[in-house]
Amino acid sequence: MEFAALSGAAQLGSFNPLRTNLQSPTHHNPLPFCYASFPSSFRRVCSCKAILSTHKPTSTHKMFGPHSDDLELSALTALSPLDGRYWGKVKELSPYLSESALIYFRVLVEIKWLLQLSMIPEIVEVPSFSESAKTFLQSLIDDFSLEDALEVKNIERVTNHDVKAVEYFLKQKCQSNAEVAKVLEFFHFGCTSEDINNLAHALMLKETMNSVMFPVMDKIIKALCDMAKDNAHVPMLSRTHGQPASPTTLGKELAIFAVRLSRERKDLSHIEILGKFAGAVGNYNAHVVAYPDVNWPLVAEQFVHSLGLSFNPYVAQIETHDYMAKLFHSLIQFNNILIDFDRDVWGYISLSYFKQITKAGEIGSSTMPHKVNPIDFENSEGNLGVANGVLSHLSMKLPISRWQRDLTDSTVIRNMPVGIGHSLLAYKSTLQGIGKLQVNEARLSEDLNQCWEVLAEPIQTVMRRYGVPEPYEKLKELTRGKAVNKDSIRVFIEGLDIPEEAKTNLLKLTPDTYVGAAVELARTVENVVNIVNGSNI
Repeated sequence: MEFAALSGAAQLGSFNPLRTNLQSPTHHNPLPFCYASFPSSFRRVCSCKAILSTHKPTSTHKMFGPHSDDLELSALTALSPLDGRYWGKVKELSPYLSESALIYFRVLVEIKWLLQLSMIPEIVEVPSFSESAKTFLQSLIDDFSLEDALEVKNIERVTNHDVKAVEYFLKQKCQSNAEVAKVLEFFHFGCTSEDINNLAHALMLKETMNSVMFPVMDKIIKALCDMAKDNAHVPMLSRTHGQPASPTTLGKELAIFAVRLSRERKDLSHIEILGKFAGAVGNYNAHVVAYPDVNWPLVAEQFVHSLGLSFNPYVAQIETHDYMAKLFHSLIQFNNILIDFDRDVWGYISLSYFKQITKAGEIGSSTMPHKVNPIDFENSEGNLGVANGVLSHLSMKLPISRWQRDLTDSTVIRNMPVGIGHSLLAYKSTLQGIGKLQVNEARLSEDLNQCWEVLAEPIQTVMRRYGVPEPYEKLKELTRGKAVNKDSIRVFIEGLDIPEEAKTNLLKLTPDTYVGAAVELARTVENVVNIVNGSNI
């Protein structure tokens, strides 16, 4: 299940911020994403090296200190590792979460609002557009490019206002169309900047989750389901408090994570993505003065729904961001479960329950040649921690705004890509780590065969059934803090005053076979996951 798609012509379509070849941006007009890390065909934008002044520094410190103003943005100068070192692993987020994406969605909202106004009979000043004019306006959305985004940023250098720059950009673009040119002043009609921004951010989140995050989450869940089924029969010693406990199977322990993650994934997909469109303080004040006969709350609701979003009618200047808090909290919980998985697998690797497939040329340690470190799971855990830190702040800060609005949410919300980007990076690291795992059944069996004391549980349970006094205490005396082996267990069982059939069944038990329903639980995990999600993963 995904968030509902955009309706009709409001769909994202084929937008690609890498569509055009651009001139290299100077340090006077940087955009907040790393051009240098784009595919090779676009690297003319940046040379992936620091652009230095003609004054030659005498040391590295001077180059990156006093002369830092002369550096251009590149993979090597980017402050965020997402825009530098890790760009290749997160770049699919750029069409939805970058600055150019934000500008694109603002353009989309402004144009769709003008089209909506043209369908309101009372607004005679904006008559219904011809098909030609509609096609022209839609082309501004469909053909939006990095060159267009740069043009908006150039306008913003003058206006010092990002949303107003979009309005001016559209007015310039539409002067060439005689029909649209007559109604240029109805761009941004009745709108506060946050009317445009909240819908743009909602669409950014929705497209990000549907197009990038949900598919990667599904891959993780599917990989865990496959591993659970493949290893459903592989017995493994459990550990509670770090100590040997009743056996399980490797597959069943992996199945637990598949089901936990699938529940969170379902919760995420059911979160309503909300939007508002009610003017400066949420009351349609200017709208009502200009056109008192229009049912503006209804118009706003219809408009928000037309974008594939749910409508929030009770707002001040900004959308309350409660849905964002809920979404980010759910992401944090998904990430927490994945941290738990990463740490468990890390531990299993340290116990040699898993081997890792090595890759020619890779180095595990700069000084210890033998090392094959679980770096994928460590990288995942680390990035999930960074992601959760950012997402936690977003979820706690965004719903809080002084009176009808303060600006603190504006700068904070720009960090959505950071929390989501580090989450995506972690998911891919986990998938890469899973792909390297090889089960070491011999090592798993070795551990089980050294822990015959785990059979104390079924023995004392059967003793209870047949009325043997103090069964727990007798097994405690036999096993707690003592060396227990197959022979000592056999002697104990043979001396029990219980029916011969029960005694025979206990004598057949081994640590390898004492796994209860674990095998079946692991084999059927995909069915459970599909029921949880209501669809096939």
